[in-house]
Amino acid sequence: MFSGKSEELIRRVTRSKIARIPVQVFKPAIDDRYAVSEVVSHSALKIEATPVADSMQLLKAVASDTQVIGIDEGQFFDDGLVEVVDYLATTGRQVIIAGLDTDYLRRPFEPIPTLCDRAEYVTKMLAVCHRCGGPALYTQRIVQSDELVVLGATDAYEARCRMCYDPNEPEQPRLSL
Repeated sequence: MFSGKSEELIRRVTRSKIARIPVQVFKPAIDDRYAVSEVVSHSALKIEATPVADSMQLLKAVASDTQVIGIDEGQFFDDGLVEVVDYLATTGRQVIIAGLDTDYLRRPFEPIPTLCDRAEYVTKMLAVCHRCGGPALYTQRIVQSDELVVLGATDAYEARCRMCYDPNEPEQPRLSL
């Protein structure tokens, strides 16, 4: 988290829109943190998006003339996203996906690792560690929960480097100013 994945997705899709290439952007319906029908970055950049419940709903919503498809928060989709993206790419469309490749316990966060295996291009973006300022490749959950998916931003997660990440760290009290 906090590496600029959504911001980069917005940047790439916007370039296609400027070039008048037909574009559609999708996001998982469960992600309503900042907006229901927009992808919004932590730095407040945004673009219109269609919320979908799963990969099949996404596929059915792709217009016949769409050439570029943006998908945000790919880790929140079902494993069927792999086949849907394969199909869309096979039909000549460009598919741009932003998502986390590992969960808060540093385990592979499917379907992103499988999508990376099948992609022509992969850009791994790193955040800045909230503790030391180094390159952060992990997401540290700072709220107590045993659920795999806990929607949140700086209130629930911090970016951490390899040295500062601690899977056994207890929940930290958050001060409200």
